[in-house]
Amino acid sequence: MEHLVLTVSAPDKPGLVESIAKCIADHSGNWLESRMSRMAGQFAGIVRIAVPAETHEELLNALEALANQGIHVNIAECGIEPSCTWKPIAMELVGNDRPGIVRDITRLLSEQGVNIERLTTDVRPAPMSSEPLFHAEALLALPLTLSLDQLQERLEALADDLMVELVLRAED
Repeated sequence: MEHLVLTVSAPDKPGLVESIAKCIADHSGNWLESRMSRMAGQFAGIVRIAVPAETHEELLNALEALANQGIHVNIAECGIEPSCTWKPIAMELVGNDRPGIVRDITRLLSEQGVNIERLTTDVRPAPMSSEPLFHAEALLALPLTLSLDQLQERLEALADDLMVELVLRAED
């Protein structure tokens, strides 16, 4: 079996996921995992699949042909995940929205060798004032050499500068 990671984008409409799933299944591919979302009328997703070597080329051609339906697919060959050298940490952050907030937080995480496994953000009105509040939820991959206390200390210093609330917790 060969493993592929597909990134998919298209204007949102019913049947998009079914079209992609049919294409994969028609070529003996196995849908292993995915993350998909609709935003501002656009659909985007990332899918990891396994495909037998004998149907690999046919599947690649079929995925590229989805462009005729307005579905754009980028394909990356990948191997099996290496053994785990990190610990999962959940991060929740809420603060006043401002330009550069994502840059500042991700810069600090990167400087500490932390990888972002998953990130979801949005801006919502505050309950009482209706001022825009930035919300972020992330799954972070902490290197085994970095303690949660060290990361918490560095993020709290930044959180004070950004005026945000920050919660970190170890994931099981």
